[in-house]
Amino acid sequence: MNWLIDFLGNPANWTGADGIPARLLEHLEFAGLSLLLATAVAVPLGLWIGHTGRGALLVVLSANAARALPTLGLLVLIVLLMGVGTIVPVLIPLVALAVPPILVNAYEGVRGVDPELRDAAYGMGLRGRQVLAGVLVPVALPLILLGLRTAAIQVVATATVAAYVGLGGLGRYVIDGLATQDYPRAVGGAVLVAGLALAVQGLFAILSRVSVSPGVSRRPGIR
Repeated sequence: MNWLIDFLGNPANWTGADGIPARLLEHLEFAGLSLLLATAVAVPLGLWIGHTGRGALLVVLSANAARALPTLGLLVLIVLLMGVGTIVPVLIPLVALAVPPILVNAYEGVRGVDPELRDAAYGMGLRGRQVLAGVLVPVALPLILLGLRTAAIQVVATATVAAYVGLGGLGRYVIDGLATQDYPRAVGGAVLVAGLALAVQGLFAILSRVSVSPGVSRRPGIR
């Protein structure tokens, strides 16, 4: 605890390019862009596969790949091939890490909708895209958000590896602190990453609360 107080209580750690605000913004840039790109790819693909039933093997392969992905090794390989002139080398492994949970949950969310509900929507004269957007997605939204939350937390935690190849983010404190035996800095960086992950989890809990229909989440509505 004293190490953490020493780190957070030092005014020098709150200013400049190596200050906490600057490192936090770098970390959020890595994580935010990675999650945005992964969402743009995985959500539409997962919804389409879940709705049509085509390409289900891709979901299985994606889930298995997530367990075997060596994020740090992939990052080092990309840096060796591309250099570190941009943030692209760190985005690629983070996107690869984020896609599987988003894709799998989007797929499972749509496939798990009650078939009778799907049939009723078609019976009302709705077409494929109308059924997907108006019926399936709202029901599948809790699982979709769960996939996004899982991916976001993984990306926030894993973005610390950017510091291994000379990039920024909160991982810089951990790597530099351990390298120089500055343990207050290392502990402070680790706590900041953990705190950011908890904040992301809380943000998604609020998002789920306000965006998911009470009938879907089975919580009491406001009267």
